[in-house]
Amino acid sequence: MRITPELNERLTRVGPGTPMGELFRRYWIPACLSEEIPEPDCPPVRVRLLGEDLVAFRDSAGSIGLLDAYCPHRKAPMFFGRNEECGLRCVYHGWKFDTLGTCVDVPTEQPDSKFRFRVNMKAYPTYEAGGIVWTYMGPQQLTPPVPDQEWLRAPATHRRVSKTGEHCNFLQAIEGGIDTAHSSFAHNNDLENPRLLRNLDRHPRLEVEFTDYGFRYASLRNVGNETTYLRIYQYLMPAQQCRGFFVGLDGRQPELPGVFGHLWVPIDDEHTYVYNTLYSMDDRFPITDEWWEEHESEMGRGKDENIPGTYWLIRNQSNDYLIDRQVQRTKTFTGIQGVNTQDFALQEGMGPIVDRSSEALGSTDRAVLACRRLLLRAMDDVEAGRTPPGTDPEAVAEVRGADALVPHGTDWKDAAKTMTLAYWH
Repeated sequence: MRITPELNERLTRVGPGTPMGELFRRYWIPACLSEEIPEPDCPPVRVRLLGEDLVAFRDSAGSIGLLDAYCPHRKAPMFFGRNEECGLRCVYHGWKFDTLGTCVDVPTEQPDSKFRFRVNMKAYPTYEAGGIVWTYMGPQQLTPPVPDQEWLRAPATHRRVSKTGEHCNFLQAIEGGIDTAHSSFAHNNDLENPRLLRNLDRHPRLEVEFTDYGFRYASLRNVGNETTYLRIYQYLMPAQQCRGFFVGLDGRQPELPGVFGHLWVPIDDEHTYVYNTLYSMDDRFPITDEWWEEHESEMGRGKDENIPGTYWLIRNQSNDYLIDRQVQRTKTFTGIQGVNTQDFALQEGMGPIVDRSSEALGSTDRAVLACRRLLLRAMDDVEAGRTPPGTDPEAVAEVRGADALVPHGTDWKDAAKTMTLAYWH
């Protein structure tokens, strides 16, 4: 499938009224982390989502509002508003709005005035689960049920989520996430150890299968005379991936059997928030604060790796991700610290929106092509008045990624019948 400049525009533009923007608006998507508005009447936070400027706040009763960033009176910024007594009050003239966008007080009008009943502001519904504030930005009459993925059902002690900002279009971030072949190169952080699984076979065989929630694909690497390294990825519409974390790079089971995931959420055409999830697949293995922080630091997105007070990395384009050429020559393939940072250096380095019309794709790009086909079909569905795939939470309730060492000749689809069954119900 050749991506023309016109198709590239269709695939990447996410603002209101664009085909991709309208597709995203048919799903519940993350708006912010719960930790950003941690308690009732705490300060509101700015949210930019699908090219729209919004403000999120938690009211006195704990309910969450996601409103237009600007007061409908004179368009003053609601970020500076007073979060008080179950409403957000604009500090310019005191107009106050609840979490539904209803105007509940206009103190500049006469006490007997009915004016406030004619005023409201844009507000999107919210749902809180898994440490994330979710929102639905599409037609109210088409609102799907709220998400019910396995990681959301895992106990809070057994799941974690983080968030990182990326300076590029969401699609090239997704395509990096579902590209399994690059891990043998970009994420080779031990040049002296040729026995790492991803280095034993640098040309994995990929097989893709479309599903009613998106697609799944298998990466198969020959890592021994009788052994195949099988990794099954799941792609959940519109922009989510999960993959296994059961086999370490050295072939041993890691200390925490779990499932990784990413949700890629467009801020606008040229910026993306990546929500990173991990949950334990065994109730005997909770995820401690210490373990999680160490893991996030190794990935290059720990708290100390962020610009203070933000979710944006200190290692970024402005300083060439602090690449160390000596480390690149002797220790790691890139010389850049952190798997996450390595991905960002390459994905952001393509430019804000990559030109796909001049690509040369190979056999390990099958998942990338599947993703593009799926998104193009889904946009066609929305434009034709059909329901896009993956809006039914039952379709993904039992879905997870998996990986394992299996005998040569194993049918991955047969293996998936047990390997990808949910643990938490």
